[in-house]
This record gives sequence, C-alpha cells and structure tokens, in this order.
Amino acid sequence: MTDIATTGLEPVTARTADRAAAPRRRRPPTVGKVVAWAVMIVLLIITLFPFYWMLRTALSSNGALYSNATSLLPVDFSWGGFERVFGLQTTEEAIAQGGSGASIDFWLYLRNSVIVATVVTACQVFFSAMAAYAFSRLRWKGRNAVFSVFLLSLMVPAIFTLLPNFVMIRDLGLIDTLLGIMLPGLFMTPFAIFFLRQFFMNVPIEVEEAALIDGASKVRVFFSLIIPMSVGPIATISILTYIGSWNDYFWPLMVSYTDESRVLTVALGNFKSQTPQTGPDWAGLMAATLVAALPMILLFLVFAKRIVNSIGFSGIK
Repeated sequence: MTDIATTGLEPVTARTADRAAAPRRRRPPTVGKVVAWAVMIVLLIITLFPFYWMLRTALSSNGALYSNATSLLPVDFSWGGFERVFGLQTTEEAIAQGGSGASIDFWLYLRNSVIVATVVTACQVFFSAMAAYAFSRLRWKGRNAVFSVFLLSLMVPAIFTLLPNFVMIRDLGLIDTLLGIMLPGLFMTPFAIFFLRQFFMNVPIEVEEAALIDGASKVRVFFSLIIPMSVGPIATISILTYIGSWNDYFWPLMVSYTDESRVLTVALGNFKSQTPQTGPDWAGLMAATLVAALPMILLFLVFAKRIVNSIGFSGIK
C-alpha cells in the first residue's frame, strides 16, 4: 500500500514542481489600463508643476526673470531669494538683486505661526474629542437634535462668521494679539466632532461596559480607554487641523497689525507689497512661499497613508 501511495503521489508532486518552476506569463496591458496610467501621469504633472515653477523662480536671479520668463530652468541661478528671506543680505545687496531692501523678520513670523497652529490644534482636538464622545456614547435628551445643528453649521460659509468674530475680539481687547487670532478656532469644529464621533461609534461598547462594571467613571473611560484606542483618528484630525490653521490667511489679516502678532501667511502678503521700482521681487516671494509651505508638505507626505486609512475607517466616503 505504501508503494502504491508513493507511486501515486510522485506524478502529482512532479507536476506541482513544474508549475512552480515555470515562469508566470505576464499579461499584456490593456488599453484601459494604459489610458488610466497616462491620465494619472498627466494629472500628477499638472499638480506638481506649480511647485516646480515656484522652486525654479526662487532659484533664479530676480533681474534675469524678465528677460527669459519662459525658461523651464532657473534663469541665472542664484540663492539671493532665500538669502533675502532669511535676512542674510544687506540692504544694498538686496536692492542690487531686485529686492525691496526692507528688513523681514522671518523667524518671528515663523514662531508666531508655530504658536498659533500648535495651540489651536491641541485645544480644538481635545474639546472636539470630548464633544464627539458625548454625542456617540452619552445618553441625554436632545442629543440628536443638537448634533444635527452641529452638522448644519458645516453648511455655513466661514466668511459669514468673520464680522461677528471680529466684533467679539475687538470688544475683548484682543486685537493685534496671538490670542485674538487663536480664540475663534480654539474650542471645537463641527467637522472634527463628526469625524471623531464616527470612529467612537465603531469602538465595541462591550469594552466600555466592562470598564464601567469594574468601577471606572465615564471620565476615566474616556481618558484611559477611548483616547488610547483612537490614536490614529486623533492624529489624523490633528494633522488636518494643524495644516488648516497654518494656512489660514484672511482672519489673521483682519486682527493683526504689527510684527509681534503677524503670522507667516500674512507676512508673505506684506513681502509682496514691498515692491521695488524694478517690479515685484518674485524670486524672494517664491523663496518665502516655498519655505512657508515646505513644513506642511512634508507633514502631509509623512502622514498621508494614516490620513487616508483613518478617513476610510471612520466611515467617511
């Protein structure tokens, strides 16, 4: 019986080995796949080209840009734009290279932007997480009605709230202060509440009930159980909030008037307005814009996969 079994298995084993050793034939790409890849490549080029053009302009000599504006490569390669941004040029050197010669306190503006974005993100995510937990787990009268009001507020354009917020900040005496810039976005936003609520509702309620049976309070459950289990979505909404706060322009422009409270986005607008007689300092402006945008671009690239996964897991399609 053993010989028969062995003999019967040998052809099967041999055929399996031959199939494993045989190279897999690659199917030729279909027309649809080729067209899809071509469209993706074209869209990628269109998306990235403005960033390349910004870098090309920043690395060009400001005076030579007007003589060869259509060149795809830097015109008369120069680091002058970045030197003017970081204050490494004298007034005479800046004017000679097409700059305005005005002093730019780049590091002060950068510090203000970091402070505003960090504080707004920390407070907004914290309060939004608590509100999302209340909407997803706590039972109280009118909960669904209040949540519907929060969702409806997503439909209100942000520009409609600028004037009321400005009047409130003026009456509080916070004009031209960092706190005045941060206060309107310091607590919670409807999108952050909705985003985190979707995830909290997916957390098994049995885990929370077991902790409550063991004597834990709702507050302890939130901080010791819900928050550690929600690190991914909280990190995602923190990144999105930080990027949005960093890129905010119109509101800081309304309430900041001096360098002490001016953030980087507003400072770039002032940098452009300091136009010398020869024309705008495009090399310096593009260098400043690139330096201001680079931290957010790197932040998004590092956490892009987590952001996409968290959005899909939270049920936002």
